[in-house]
Amino acid sequence: MFFVTGRKVAGAANEKRSIYQRFRGYELMEKRRTETALKAGEDRAILLGLSMVFCSIMMYFMLCITMLRSYTDSVWTEESICTILNSSLTMEVNCSYSCGPECWRNSRYPCLQVYVSINATGRIGLLSYNEESQDISSECFYVPKCQKDHAAVQAVVVNISEKLKAQQQVRCYYDPAEQQGSVLLSRLYDSSAIFHSLFWPSCMLAGGSLIIFMVKLTQYLSILCEHISKMPK
Repeated sequence: MFFVTGRKVAGAANEKRSIYQRFRGYELMEKRRTETALKAGEDRAILLGLSMVFCSIMMYFMLCITMLRSYTDSVWTEESICTILNSSLTMEVNCSYSCGPECWRNSRYPCLQVYVSINATGRIGLLSYNEESQDISSECFYVPKCQKDHAAVQAVVVNISEKLKAQQQVRCYYDPAEQQGSVLLSRLYDSSAIFHSLFWPSCMLAGGSLIIFMVKLTQYLSILCEHISKMPK
C-alpha cells in the first residue's frame, strides 16, 4: 500500500514538474520572441533615424551649392522703392532656338531697357528682372525665350513695358557698395525663401536624431532595469 501510494505521489510530482517545465519553456520561448521582435523594431527605428539624418544632410548639401551660394554671391542686398523714368524698346537682339535634334535656327527678340531712380540714394540705373537676366544681358530688362514667332515675343515684351509704365514706382534691390550700377526688380532667392528651404531639412534632421536618441535611451533603461532585477534583495 505504501509503495503504491509512493508511486502515485512521485508520478504526480513528476507530472507537475513536467507541466511546470512545459510552461517554463513556453515562457522562455515567448520571452525570446518578444526580445527578437523588440530588437527588430529597434533596428528598424535606428535605420529610419539614420535615413532621415542622411537625407537631411544631402538636402543641406544641395541647398548650399544652389540656393545659398546664389544668395550669398548676390550683391543686390538693399531693398528700396524705384521710380521708373523710361521704358522703351531700343534694339533687336539675335538668339537661336532648337528646331529638332542638332538643329538650331536664328531669331530675334526686342531689348527692353528700363531706367529707374532709386529713391533711397537718388542714383539712376538700368533695371533687370533678376540675377539670371542680369547675367544673360545687362542692358535688357527681360530676356524672353527665343522663339520662331518674333511677333509673339514682341507682343509679350511690349505688354511688360506697358505694365511697368503704368506702375511708375516698383520695389527694387540695389548694391549698397555701388559696385553694380544695375538694379533688380526681384531676387531669385530672398531671406524668406532661404528660411523655408532650410526649415524642412532641419525638421528632418531633428526628427531623425530624436528617433535614434529615444531608441538608445530605451535600450539603456532596459539594460539598467535588467541589472537591477538581478541584484540580490
